[in-house]
Amino acid sequence: MNVKKGDKIKVDYTGKLDDGTVFDTTDGKQPLEFEVGSGKVIKAFDQAVMGMEKGSQKNIHIESKDAYGQHNPQMMQKIPREQLPKQPEPKEGMMLLLKSPDGKQFPAKITEIGDKEVTLDLNHPLAGKDLNFDVKVVGIESA
Repeated sequence: MNVKKGDKIKVDYTGKLDDGTVFDTTDGKQPLEFEVGSGKVIKAFDQAVMGMEKGSQKNIHIESKDAYGQHNPQMMQKIPREQLPKQPEPKEGMMLLLKSPDGKQFPAKITEIGDKEVTLDLNHPLAGKDLNFDVKVVGIESA
């Protein structure tokens, strides 16, 4: 049985950057479960698993434009330093979890700390990076 849109599938995977750095994996965890075509995973990942069979393995390369997009300079924001919590002490490279006006949480990375302002990168942490996935389909539930 080949994976098709609407199927609920389980996959084991390891996601790596082009330099080999692992950014996510199911190794030692439960497989990732999702409905193909539902928008729960990157569209290019969704498309790449279509046609695979249970037990089959594949290496998927996804360019940044088809993953989390290019790094957008407009997503770099300066905020007054006093808007950051005092503890822990802010440091360059530190990741923060911010809240939008509608209550959704999103990550931000401190890229620069000045006397009065802090520069935050609001891009997705994987923006501008090509992604590589080693994927194995471990379960298919037909739609």
